[in-house]
Amino acid sequence: MCGIVGGIAERNLVPILLEGLRCLEYRGYDSSGIALLNQESQIVRSRSLGKIAALEEKIAQMKSLGQDFSGQVGIAHTRWATHGIPSVNNAHPHICNNEVAVVHNGIIENYQTLKDSQLEKGYRFTSETDTEVVAHAIHEALLGQQPATEQGHDLYQAVVQAISTFEGAYALGVISSKEPDVLIAARKGSPLVIGVGIGEYFIASDVSALLPVTQNFIFLEEGDVARIQKDQLEIFDTKGQKVERLIKQSAQSVCAVELGEHRHYMHKEIFEQPQAVMDTLEGRITQDKVLVEAFGQGAEKAFADIQQVQIIACGTSYHAGLVAKYWFEDIIQLPCQVEVASEFRYRHPVIQDKTLFVTISQSGETADTLAALKNVKSLVDAVRDKQIHTLTICNAPESSLTRESDFTFLTHAGPEIGVASTKAFTTQLVALALLMTAIGKVKKTLSQERETLIVKGLQKLPALIQNALKHEKEIEQLAQQFADKHNALFLGRGTMYPIAMEGALKLKEVSYIHAEAYPAGELKHGPLALIDETMPIIAIAPHDDLLEKLKSNLQEVKARGGRMIVFEDEKANIGAEEGIEILKVTTNVGRVTTPITFNIPLQLLSYHVALNKGTDVDQPRNLAKSVTVE
Repeated sequence: MCGIVGGIAERNLVPILLEGLRCLEYRGYDSSGIALLNQESQIVRSRSLGKIAALEEKIAQMKSLGQDFSGQVGIAHTRWATHGIPSVNNAHPHICNNEVAVVHNGIIENYQTLKDSQLEKGYRFTSETDTEVVAHAIHEALLGQQPATEQGHDLYQAVVQAISTFEGAYALGVISSKEPDVLIAARKGSPLVIGVGIGEYFIASDVSALLPVTQNFIFLEEGDVARIQKDQLEIFDTKGQKVERLIKQSAQSVCAVELGEHRHYMHKEIFEQPQAVMDTLEGRITQDKVLVEAFGQGAEKAFADIQQVQIIACGTSYHAGLVAKYWFEDIIQLPCQVEVASEFRYRHPVIQDKTLFVTISQSGETADTLAALKNVKSLVDAVRDKQIHTLTICNAPESSLTRESDFTFLTHAGPEIGVASTKAFTTQLVALALLMTAIGKVKKTLSQERETLIVKGLQKLPALIQNALKHEKEIEQLAQQFADKHNALFLGRGTMYPIAMEGALKLKEVSYIHAEAYPAGELKHGPLALIDETMPIIAIAPHDDLLEKLKSNLQEVKARGGRMIVFEDEKANIGAEEGIEILKVTTNVGRVTTPITFNIPLQLLSYHVALNKGTDVDQPRNLAKSVTVE
């Protein structure tokens, strides 16, 4: 995911664009750039490798040498590489024949076909990116408008013509020397907002980038194309009809890490999860399929070659891997092993040929996970005939794991301040669901129909999470039962078992209650000995093939005097009775979305138990956010 910012105003845009890029830096910062239309209506550009500070320094040096770099119409971009390595040449904005400049967020799936056609027509490519075909396509459409009208070439029509040839996802900002008083914005599959000022307009991938200059925003809808001038804004829908979009006032603060209305960061981050999931999905799916290219250049070939997956992670990330094991083996019939990184690194693992080695970490700096990855790479280097690919799923663009891995998938969860991971875990699960679907698609073990079902389910996920969050008041009441408790037991079956493990971990982390998780079918093999009227048992009951088995397990607990809290699907119909409290937290969930959705009420339970216990919710004793030492 990359970040776009742009504008058209009566003032120099460079300071505004730089500040916007800084706000979007969490979206990636392997390179950045700005393109402007100067006083002579010529396109001028500055690009730099690395963080935004490097671009800012480069522009400052230009000014110190007497070079004018200013303009009242401009676009800017901060990049996380997908097509093409991080380099100045691959940095946005991309320019065609000094007449069209483009910034792009998303993936053009058919870029190779377009590129081949454009090469035949004489277009020259200076980068390895898919975005450069966008600039050429718009330029070609402009050339086709001969002769020009009295008003000049129509950049809006050229963009519309060009995007009709694109497959995939995009958010675009476009300027042209042929029409220097116009900024074009377009979106499909990737978000784009318009900031409304007084005699000026701005565009950005995220509201946060524009909060320093406006609080008023228009959220472009799927397929919208906007023609923006200093004194006029026109928005057209997919049919080319002019439409009105509501201007909404943002309640967000300039600083993304402020608590706002929330008492703790953990609470804030729990409630940020619907948006975090949308950010994770952004640009990675279309209406009915997963974009394999979202995992990086060469991912499709790598996925075609693999015969098994090995997941390595710690703590919460390990639990995400355990959920994914069910998905990989049940849904796409691909063997998957999951291991705690601190154990894996100190034994002598047998690395199977044709393995995708997946590391998961919120920070990308987890010491044991990083060491395990390095060990695998050294083993592979020693035995060169083995075909091993490495992929990391993390929330930090410029972390050690991203540098060490062949492929990187950023969760884009945004800053997570609370030590107990919430939105990072949820977005890791979403990332793993996308990975499973992409691999199954490439290996043809997943039908198009099944892929569409998974994608539709993931698209529903933000709303499912939002609905689960509505049960907070009820969960707050349940949490009062834990005020004098010192132990708790979590039960689940199938994918709900690792979710039960995550629920137990959260309770331990923030409330200091000793909590354990077991597969419900294992009760007779020991845990029943712990059951009495003083120990709360938390069970997770989705409406799935194992529901009847779970009901039998719960009766075993009830027969021994245990008191249970059951989070269930509305269709599960377990029924409240003496010793069993029921909270219907969700419905209409699918095989992939079920564990993700049921995790939400367990997070809320842990948070409210911690409040009752009076512990330090955001900074639990003895713990740190990122475990960067052994």
